[in-house]
Amino acid sequence: MTQDLTGRLVVPVDLDGVTDKAGLMDRCARALALPEWFGRNWDALVDSLADRTVWPEGAVERGLLLVVRGWRAYATARPEEWVTAQEVFAEAADRTPSLTVALAVGGSAEHLPDRAGRSDRG
Repeated sequence: MTQDLTGRLVVPVDLDGVTDKAGLMDRCARALALPEWFGRNWDALVDSLADRTVWPEGAVERGLLLVVRGWRAYATARPEEWVTAQEVFAEAADRTPSLTVALAVGGSAEHLPDRAGRSDRG
């Protein structure tokens, strides 16, 4: 975990290889170190994301930026579930203004520091 320019704690949620709701719930639970009682359903996810008492250490004071990456395979495999996931992220952020959820759109090569801002297209 790192912090962004505003000081918020940045937590990546890597969905690479995830193609179903169970996988999404597992990755969110792991990334955020959610408690064992986390119900692994949509309501439990929105409640956990909006509940600052279960956030990682340091996030409550600084805010939390959740960066969801590698999500395209899931969105393609389960488009209706992906719409629901986005609604859950948005509702949690609406409930808790110190939470921001961002969807990373670049591929893995674009995330490498030495490639920032570069294009190989000529």
